[in-house]
Amino acid sequence: MSIDYSANKTILVAPLNWGLGHATRCIPIIKALQENNYIPIIASDGVALALLRKEFPYIQTLELPSYHIEYAKNGKNFKWKLIKNLPKMITAILDEKKMVNTWIKKHGIDGIISDNRLGVFSKKVPSVFMTHQLNVMTGNTTWFTSICHQKIIKKYTECWVPDTNDEVNLTGDLGHVKSEELNLKYIGPLSRMRKKDTPKIYDLMIILSGPEPQRTFLDEKLQKEAAKFPGKVVFVQGIVDKSQEKWQAGNVTYYNFMNSKQLEQTFNESEFVLCRSGYTTVMDLAKLGKKAFFIPTPGQYEQEYLAVKLQEENLVPYAMQDDFTIEDLSKVKAFKGLSQFENNIDWDSLFAVFENNSQA
Repeated sequence: MSIDYSANKTILVAPLNWGLGHATRCIPIIKALQENNYIPIIASDGVALALLRKEFPYIQTLELPSYHIEYAKNGKNFKWKLIKNLPKMITAILDEKKMVNTWIKKHGIDGIISDNRLGVFSKKVPSVFMTHQLNVMTGNTTWFTSICHQKIIKKYTECWVPDTNDEVNLTGDLGHVKSEELNLKYIGPLSRMRKKDTPKIYDLMIILSGPEPQRTFLDEKLQKEAAKFPGKVVFVQGIVDKSQEKWQAGNVTYYNFMNSKQLEQTFNESEFVLCRSGYTTVMDLAKLGKKAFFIPTPGQYEQEYLAVKLQEENLVPYAMQDDFTIEDLSKVKAFKGLSQFENNIDWDSLFAVFENNSQA
């Protein structure tokens, strides 16, 4: 069967550079686009772009302006630091909107998938917004940030939520709203991982991700704690460098970073996982049917919400960063862990949004 390559559409995939989660959950989408004869172009900045360039060396990449998200050293000041950075963020969002409109013409872009990048949108082509946060948790200002976010989402052709709309779901209040006005599609949890039956090599896998300086603070704390763990530990720091480094310190094997294949293998070889409660990590652990222990990023209400929700459901225990000690990991045995979900995404019906040319 000959494929008419002139009909292949070019889709811009643009994840937010906020930790590595948005970039990694776009990996299965980029692969699915290729398998369905679309031509993906990747656009992001910083470590998110670096990670996707490593993962897809042959795909064209474009650089977007940074949102200049700086994090407070103290989690309590997280929200105020973000508010202080708002003018810079708004400038970046307006800049990226201009850039995207010139790229549509220059690169022949036929559709857009934005993972939480608020300026990656155009009226000229079908534009999809992907988020698990229809409600944006910011403590006592949640109502306001959620209204603002939903207002932006309304502009898009569709909004994809990587979760189910069933009673049993992963996001809870984050990804479910009463509003009928948003063009929502629940696409099921997204993960680049596959569960494998492999012999267990490590008793504990520690994987770090997320923004600085909190990633470094947790890294330093857990290096001290991991040395006291009575078993074999593999520790992935989540620092994306040019080359991979591996070293041993007592019972702990360290890596600065791993690519998707290595991560999948190591997850499967580990008894349980200690990590942040970012939503991408939650989806990966659910796909692998893993037991875990969470340390939410200080000040990130969304991660704190997910940690509390999953502990209350008797799935995964958690501790706050300042309180954690290695002894806390003994709690994991009493929890169920995240159960594997069957998730066969119907990419054909999902990508149908790009076959509708009534947009122009």
